[in-house]
Amino acid sequence: MTQDVVFEAVRRNVLEVLPDLTPQDVSMKGTLTDLGANSIDRADVVTMTMEDLGIVVPISDFQSVHDIRSLVELLKKHV
Repeated sequence: MTQDVVFEAVRRNVLEVLPDLTPQDVSMKGTLTDLGANSIDRADVVTMTMEDLGIVVPISDFQSVHDIRSLVELLKKHV
């Protein structure tokens, strides 16, 4: 699975959790917090994306996630 496919899954879930955003608002450069996501929103995006991709990532692996790019890279490793 490519990075683009994983990113599109993340973007789709961000837009579901934060419906006031547009697809153009979500890029690899930003953070979920920058987009207005609180901790529950961030957890929802991650959980929904893992379900969509059919993966499970240990919580401890998320310590290195600081932006959308690092989230996509982490999820891609587990696909």
